[in-house]
Amino acid sequence: MEENTFDMIVIGAGPGGYVAAIRGAQLGLKVAIIEREHMGGICLNWGCIPTKAMLRSSEVYHLLKNLKKYGVSADNVSYDLDAVVARSREIGSKLSNGITHLLKKNNIISFLGSAYLVGNSEVEVTVKTEKVKLFSENIVLATGARAREIKGFEADKEHIWTYKNALTPKRMPKKLLVIGSGAIGVEFASFYNTLGAETTIVELLNRILPAEDMEISGFAKKQFKKQGIKILENCKVSEIKKKKSIFTVEMEASGKTTSHEFDTIISAVGIVGNTEGIGLEDLKIEVQGTHVVVDEFCQTNVKGIFAIGDLAGAPWLAHKASHEGIMVAELIAGNDPHSVNYNDIPGCTYCYPQIASVGLTEEQAKEGGFEIKVGRFPFNANGKALALGEEEGMVKTIFDVKSGELLGAHMVGPEVTELIQGYVIGRKLEATEESLIDTIFPHPTLSEAMHESVLEAFDRVIHI
Repeated sequence: MEENTFDMIVIGAGPGGYVAAIRGAQLGLKVAIIEREHMGGICLNWGCIPTKAMLRSSEVYHLLKNLKKYGVSADNVSYDLDAVVARSREIGSKLSNGITHLLKKNNIISFLGSAYLVGNSEVEVTVKTEKVKLFSENIVLATGARAREIKGFEADKEHIWTYKNALTPKRMPKKLLVIGSGAIGVEFASFYNTLGAETTIVELLNRILPAEDMEISGFAKKQFKKQGIKILENCKVSEIKKKKSIFTVEMEASGKTTSHEFDTIISAVGIVGNTEGIGLEDLKIEVQGTHVVVDEFCQTNVKGIFAIGDLAGAPWLAHKASHEGIMVAELIAGNDPHSVNYNDIPGCTYCYPQIASVGLTEEQAKEGGFEIKVGRFPFNANGKALALGEEEGMVKTIFDVKSGELLGAHMVGPEVTELIQGYVIGRKLEATEESLIDTIFPHPTLSEAMHESVLEAFDRVIHI
């Protein structure tokens, strides 16, 4: 009994679960972690990392196809789709093995099996055919989420894909439809379009990338269209008819129905929390939709049971899950952590061009009653961007006139997913426009566009 009693049990070893377990162990807790599939969860095996590896391959291919722009030439530029996929899978596997090593290094007891909540302090683990009972006063649910599927348009793995199928394609699509224009949708659209698929994105709402600042999503839309991606907004997929390997897709927009043909469809219409089969109903843990309801410290309505990451709702980001995991571990260890400030969580989309943001959009700031100043700076006026041949894009900053607070920052362009952290730190340290203006940015760098955007908001811009 004693050897199966822990200070903390974590169910799920994705970026929320394994980070919570490691931090708990660092704080002196006896920790067990249970994972039913792969250490590292969806992020390392089927999400964040493998997609970025594939997108990097497409970026390299794009660069090679445009070598003349740089005064360089190469003959017979091509790609091997199987090799692209194999590289992606190898990287995911390497990182997954690394998580196993980290858990062992921190003396965390790991179980590869399924978990079920028998009580609010008891978990039954099924490892193959053997059942083991574990006990703890603190249980962290980090079971993650899976792709949402549209009824009637379920994935068949051959021609209708979820993100898992899109990460391990057996063939290159010729005519591709991507349903949904959030981060997952536009990333896959960008990847396959770059490699030559005739790509269409359809979005039910009135604009693509609906979570982004309207100006940024509008700019991204123009760039996608320049690359040949067809974009249909305010549009609903109403019916899919299959004839051999071709799909006739009927779409409704502005009261009209049109038909389009595709050989491949990627469904990217959001996610569903993995709430089933873990005993939530027996303990009457509150669930809304497909996500567990939690307070500001990720505590459920049942004492001692926490939920983090995608299971606990938006934003559906790995770094959000990790931060919640650390907070919960600190709380269980008896410390006094701050709750997560969700306005300070950056969002990154790794399409071409990249998109990154933190804080309020311009629309949200106005709706919130703020009097604002907005600064913008284009990358085509930045020396480093021009030298890189990546001048399409902009940096946008939004400030509160009264306090000088940086309310939000939004970017589209080269390596903005790396640059955004500068503004995230600024918000965390409660930087004002004055401190950002007085900060020295190195030259020549893309980061200078961040400085100039702040300057432009206060009529001090230098280079435009």
